[in-house]
Amino acid sequence: MGGYAFYVWISYGLAAAILVFNLVSPLWQQRRILRRLARRQRHERSVSAS
Repeated sequence: MGGYAFYVWISYGLAAAILVFNLVSPLWQQRRILRRLARRQRHERSVSAS
């Protein structure tokens, strides 16, 4: 690689990390939204039952 192997592998690693983050991030957000909705629903049920 003509002395640039370190930079090439760093670039590949960074690109792979960004791709993994782009795959995982929406799943984390979906779980957080679903938990928030479930919490809100439980709260509304407890308020309406009172």
